[in-house]
Amino acid sequence: QVQLVESGGGLVQPGGSLRLSCAASGFNLDDYDIGWFRQAPGKEREGVSSISQGGGQVSHAEFVRGRFTISRDHAKNRVPLQMNNLNPEDTGAYYCASSDSSAFLIGPLRVGAYDNWGRGTQVTVSS
Repeated sequence: QVQLVESGGGLVQPGGSLRLSCAASGFNLDDYDIGWFRQAPGKEREGVSSISQGGGQVSHAEFVRGRFTISRDHAKNRVPLQMNNLNPEDTGAYYCASSDSSAFLIGPLRVGAYDNWGRGTQVTVSS
């Protein structure tokens, strides 16, 4: 069974850092475009960062640019999301998703460009 599993969420103070990880079972993440998304209570799910199949292209939402970094860990079949300088507006459930339909052609931060989703990990930024 193909599954995506997120980990690394938690409670952090403003200005702090977290490192999320997207792991896969049943398939190789290197074969797909991978995106990170988040959803705050009462708000729509929004794209945060994404990385292309080969890792040569990345895309970040304006509100995380310069603070978040997405990468690939080929050896562990994971896609980490390093989040620095977090603020309370970053609070929400964070999801990773894979695309077998070339998300970077459709729109790398578009929810509809992704086919397979994990269940999410909660990030709370609060003092």
